[in-house]
Amino acid sequence: MQCPLLYRFRVIDRLPEKPSEAATRGTLVHAVLERLFDNPAVERTAGRATALIPGQWDRLLESKPELSELFAGDAEGERLSRWLSEAERLVERWFSLEDPTRLEPAERELFVETELESGLRLRGVIDRIDVAPTGEVRIVDYKTGKAPRPEYAEGALFQMKFYALVIWRLKGVVPRRLQLVYLGSGDVMTYDPVVADLERVERKLLALWEAIRLATETGEWRPRPTKLCGWCDHQAVCPEFGGTPPVYPLSVRSAESGQGGQGTMGPVRAGTGRPAAVEGP
Repeated sequence: MQCPLLYRFRVIDRLPEKPSEAATRGTLVHAVLERLFDNPAVERTAGRATALIPGQWDRLLESKPELSELFAGDAEGERLSRWLSEAERLVERWFSLEDPTRLEPAERELFVETELESGLRLRGVIDRIDVAPTGEVRIVDYKTGKAPRPEYAEGALFQMKFYALVIWRLKGVVPRRLQLVYLGSGDVMTYDPVVADLERVERKLLALWEAIRLATETGEWRPRPTKLCGWCDHQAVCPEFGGTPPVYPLSVRSAESGQGGQGTMGPVRAGTGRPAAVEGP
């Protein structure tokens, strides 16, 4: 949705991307908020949460040693110290938005997957699911950035509606509330979906799959320039910056040669030209 050519670079060509401080900080903060709920309710304090940060950072480095490149040349550790302090501030701000002593999540970092009647398979990872005593479901997602302006709110909610669609198709229950917690700005965005919302998302995903299927078969992946291009790792091979994309690794057909059957969407398996599933953000 953001840029078809970027989708190709990431999913089909699998071009490497450098780790970023912002994305890695988000991963670290998510890990801390998940692990905090391992403690009894009375021990879920801001101090306990920030104390988890060094250990979770060590775990991240152990699982992804390449993250050490983020602070290459930081001999005195000053950049790392500032970065960890920023993570602490984000964690502390969460306590002004939610009270973890009153929460008992039903699920944390839950992998979900379902297949629609069309054969399209959807999957993603939900930060937190709360279930009320009455059975009502709330889907919660943490964001370490700032809340979007109102005109961009629908784009932010698409991810949550995607998750709600998966839960609806899996459990037959429409989540009562979708909640985005923005730690960067201290805002909480909520939305109460209805069946019509989720049906619209399903239709949009089917249309998106058709566009991806056609582009996969024809090799036509067009760039979509936006202000986000300045942060893209692939400018050297993007036509918008004078670059040439790598040779397309899949066999192609002309757009006029007929349509293929419905398949599934996601990471393309080498040599097949067909993706596996569509994943939530």
